[in-house]
Amino acid sequence: MTRLCVVGAGAIGGHLAARLARGGAEVSVVARGPHLEAMRARGITVRAPGGAFTQPVRASADPDELGPQDGVLVTAKTPALPGIAPLLAPLLRPGTPVAFVVNGIPWWHESSPPHPLHDAVPMEQVLGGVVWSACTVTAPGEVTVQTEANRLILGGTRPGPRPDAAPILAALEAGGMAARAAPDIRRDIWLKLVNNLSNGPICLLTRAHMQASFAEPALRDAALRAMREGLAIAAAEGHDVSEGAEERVMRGVGLPHKPSILQDLEAGRPTEFDTLLEAPLRIARARGVPVPVLELLVALARVAVSQPGQGGR
Repeated sequence: MTRLCVVGAGAIGGHLAARLARGGAEVSVVARGPHLEAMRARGITVRAPGGAFTQPVRASADPDELGPQDGVLVTAKTPALPGIAPLLAPLLRPGTPVAFVVNGIPWWHESSPPHPLHDAVPMEQVLGGVVWSACTVTAPGEVTVQTEANRLILGGTRPGPRPDAAPILAALEAGGMAARAAPDIRRDIWLKLVNNLSNGPICLLTRAHMQASFAEPALRDAALRAMREGLAIAAAEGHDVSEGAEERVMRGVGLPHKPSILQDLEAGRPTEFDTLLEAPLRIARARGVPVPVLELLVALARVAVSQPGQGGR
């Protein structure tokens, strides 16, 4: 049986772990707090449009208890990644693929500063990951999924031989979630990031879910302008993700779902403000791409989230 571990089993991680277990893998999760205790006692419950199910998993706060794995998925938010770096060694054997399913510009991207993970995981074992799934932790050990079309995309982070993502992808498919390997994971990262740029800053400012926020025509227009500027940054990076972009954004803004960056802010957790919003702007400036709407929206959001009692970046 394939042994897979999810590190950081919150909303997305919990959903993936339950799907992997449902698909026949032997699944462990690294988590903490009430979520950990609930998963130890009852497993992970997923409530999705297609029905609810519960899967037992092995849960621990200590990776040493779990041992080497056939594959690892890191789904922790980017502010937590430096602290996770020293925890990964017990989970790895030579060649174990480690998929970082994170939002925004990833730590391994050429524009990102040096990161502790560079010393923790050999780059030839690193996979980049993009997940499309509107999830929320609605109770300890329980994840509610609002979208029917959920998928995970994994791909190598550099030219040449890539880690084998097949065991992870096969278990997810068997567990009822679409999964595929990407020839260029950077393109998929930008495809999703354009959506994040169109809704994240605005929802941080409105403090409302996407359906409520974009009921305002002016905010829908601002989202589309931000989308077009995001497409321009992606194009400057060599990735044309314009096909279907407006349809993807409009489909998302109709959901009564709060972007994860707003969920984190309201819960008082550190947000992915830098990797989701600041890093794309740094790339735009370096590439000479004018992005006035994004500069304004991100600046407003930056001030809003820095106020006392508003969580933290």
